Amino acid sequence: MMTRLSGKVGLVTGGGSGIGRAAAWALAREGAKVVVADVAAPGGEETVRQIKAANGDALFIQTDVTQASEVKALLKKAVQVFGSLNVAFNNAGIEGDRAFSVACTEENWDRVVNVNLKGVWLCMKYEIPYMREHGGGAIVNMASIAGLSGGLLGFPAYTASKHGVVGLTKAAAVEYAKSNIRVNAICPGFTKTPMLEKDPERLLELENWVEQVVPAKCLVTPESVAESVVWLCSEQSAFVTGQALAVDGGFLAQ
Repeated sequence: MMTRLSGKVGLVTGGGSGIGRAAAWALAREGAKVVVADVAAPGGEETVRQIKAANGDALFIQTDVTQASEVKALLKKAVQVFGSLNVAFNNAGIEGDRAFSVACTEENWDRVVNVNLKGVWLCMKYEIPYMREHGGGAIVNMASIAGLSGGLLGFPAYTASKHGVVGLTKAAAVEYAKSNIRVNAICPGFTKTPMLEKDPERLLELENWVEQVVPAKCLVTPESVAESVVWLCSEQSAFVTGQALAVDGGFLAQ
């Protein structure tokens, strides 16, 4: 059994499905006790059930990352139960409605930015003090290739929020390096999510498109993103901070 995170306590927001579930699994596999947070209880509880079934240690806490009181309570409970906080993957996010910038509604803009950017900031706001108390830690924020490029047409709020996550990550990395806290962002490319799998027609269309435009000629898997998250949380990346790591099969390198 691999134990790169043995004795560590990890937090994964948006841990009820997709990349979040894969990351929670991977952290637990590496020996971490994992707090799974999600706004939707059934998915988060299922992630915890699966981890425990594999002899891992996990706890689910229902949380809306846009609400400061809920995020504060999440971190307080996590530390009360497991004693510390060492690593965090601030993964919760939404895509929002498709519409070009002029047609994007204020409601959609606020909803996307609140979850994707404000939610990440709130999580760090309450994670960092606990990490400082316990000698440091590692934070990975969920961005996207849309945080490194403007080419995801029709999703201006999503693109802006993910660019914001990259900037916030860099700022926090510089601010807290002396506290032994590393902060990085993960930027997945076109990913095979459970939502896509429920729409076979859309999935096939995207797979065909990706085969033409992505050098690796396939969709990113949640598991491959999760492995990158584990690396960024482990001592194997001890001198890596303030980076936005693209996991995209070479798409942005073109």
